[in-house]
Amino acid sequence: MPKGQGKAIAQNRKASHDFIIEDTVEAGMVLKGTEIKSIRAGRVNMKDSFARINHGEVFVHNLHISPYEQGNQFNHDPTRMRKLLLHRKQIDRLIGETQQQGYSLIPLKMYIKNGVAKMLLGVGKGKKKYDKREDLKRKQAKRDIDRAVKNSGY
Repeated sequence: MPKGQGKAIAQNRKASHDFIIEDTVEAGMVLKGTEIKSIRAGRVNMKDSFARINHGEVFVHNLHISPYEQGNQFNHDPTRMRKLLLHRKQIDRLIGETQQQGYSLIPLKMYIKNGVAKMLLGVGKGKKKYDKREDLKRKQAKRDIDRAVKNSGY
């Protein structure tokens, strides 16, 4: 975990399998009161979530934050579009990086830092099927080597 990040509340585990992450940026989030309570309870699902830049602002789509149990009528829509808070220079850099062919913004991790919900966004390029197979072979080989070293008594 990079320096300065809090405990991960949710991670997008499929992101490293489906994308080659080349750059990351930390962003704040615009949330409603019941959303932050659900996030603190760990009721977040980042599967199938993605980020887009619309009119110079970054939004995250399909991020599922479960409704808060004690929220009654003040509860939120679980998959609503949420604005991410970034500096103008960061947004301009992301616009330049995502305009290249095949690059997209992927939410990687959500955590609470200094009492504020943050999201780690990655700029990545989609992997081809053969890249995914190579990664799986590499991971399996590493597991086999680690198992052999452990069993050899060293």
